[in-house]
This record gives sequence, C-alpha cells and structure tokens, in this order.
Amino acid sequence: MSGPPRAEHLRVTRDGAVAVLTIDRPEKRNALTAGMWAALPGVLAGLAGDPAVRVLVVTGAGPSFCAGADIGDLLGGPDAEDPMARLRRDNLAAQAALRDFPRPTIAMVRGHCIGGGVELATCCDLRFTDPTGVFGVTPAKVGIVYTPTSTRQLVQLVGPSTARYLLYSGELVDAETALRTGLVDRLLEAGDLAGEVRRLAEVLASRSALTQRATKEVVAAVVAGGDGEAEAARWYRETIAAGELAEGVAAFTERRGPRFPWTP
Repeated sequence: MSGPPRAEHLRVTRDGAVAVLTIDRPEKRNALTAGMWAALPGVLAGLAGDPAVRVLVVTGAGPSFCAGADIGDLLGGPDAEDPMARLRRDNLAAQAALRDFPRPTIAMVRGHCIGGGVELATCCDLRFTDPTGVFGVTPAKVGIVYTPTSTRQLVQLVGPSTARYLLYSGELVDAETALRTGLVDRLLEAGDLAGEVRRLAEVLASRSALTQRATKEVVAAVVAGGDGEAEAARWYRETIAAGELAEGVAAFTERRGPRFPWTP
C-alpha cells in the first residue's frame, strides 16, 4: 500500500505562532510538479492541526514565488483521453486545502507568480508583493481550460473584465497593475516585504482566533451567495460561551493586552 505523497520541495519553518510554507525549487522558479500538488494538502493539514500555528505565510525560495505547474506534467497522466485528470484533481485539492485553511494566510510574492502560482496566491487571504512581482494567468498559451474554481477565485479579486483580459491574453502584468486591479493587497518597497509580512503576521497572531475563524467562514458564505447569518450567529454564541468577548472587553477596560482563551 502506498503512503501519502512525499512533501518534496515544500519546506515548512516556524517562528513562534507563525508558520512559513516555502515552495523550494528555485532552479525551476518554484514550478510545482505533480507530486508537489499532491503533497500540498497533507502539508497544510499538518499545519492546520497544530493549534500553535496562528498564521501561515506562503512564499517561494529565491527570486520567484511560483512559476506555475511544471509543464512537463501536463500530459503525463495515465488516461490518454484525459491526461490532465490526475493533475487537475490534485491541483483542485491543493487549492481547497489552502483556501479552507482555518487560520489567516498571507502570500508573500517576489518575482514570478504565474499560472498555478496565481492559483495559490488567490487562495490565500491576503497577498503582498514588492516591485519585482510579475503576475500572469496563462492557460491560453498552452490551450488549457481554466477550472471554474480557479476562475471564480480570480473573478472575486479582479472582477470579470480583468479576469477575461488575463485569461484571454496570458500577458504578464507588473506589481503596480496587480495592486491597481486588486490581484494583490499591498505593494511594498524593495527590501520591506519580508519585514512587513512578518509584522502583520505577528499582529494577526495577537488577535482573537475566534474572530478570525468566524470572519473566514462568514466571508466565504457571503462570497458563495449566502447572507452569513447562520455562521455569524453560531460564532457569536461561541464567543460568549468561551469567554472571548468578556476577555476582550476586560482587556480594553484595564488597558492591557488581551489573553484570548479560545483555541481551535
């Protein structure tokens, strides 16, 4: 019986409550092999199951974030009629695992963020880049039909018109264009990216984990077309039962940092 996929070229480091997942294949601009896509859900599940991890940063080794799927794997599946079936399955599972990660996630993007790299970045909660960031959604260059899941994530960030432009043309856009269109949330000066991501990660780690989990679920419900009322009501009851709200109010009144009691 085969075991879980090996997490080759996926490196995890931790500093306090912040975990960093680094795509570590710099000689290929961190292009993701079929095996890397298959291993990502397991890596993320391990981090999600660790209550000490409060924030996840996703980045790439060297000067690039991720140049997408390794093109050598696109036609490597066992089914001649659908050679991408296995890769598509593992790609979608990896996206779901990152999108559904239960704590805040930040994509820290340097250099190339292309194709599958954009898929990973758009599945994170926040995206920060510096002036080296270069972004592209390139299925039209190789005749791939982008999945509805990936298309929806892109449209939610940049809107239908810009999504069409990126998907139709496959052209690369610079960091300023990515910021203007909503593909990234912050554009930082060269040399400031890692420090600002670290600063924000520490801020997020100090806030209420319950509030963050509730926000993640309510936003997901609203984006999916719901009103989020049931999710918000359930989490409101939990903040009372867990003493989270009481601690927040007490800390504010006493002018001290809160010691939020809720843990996943």
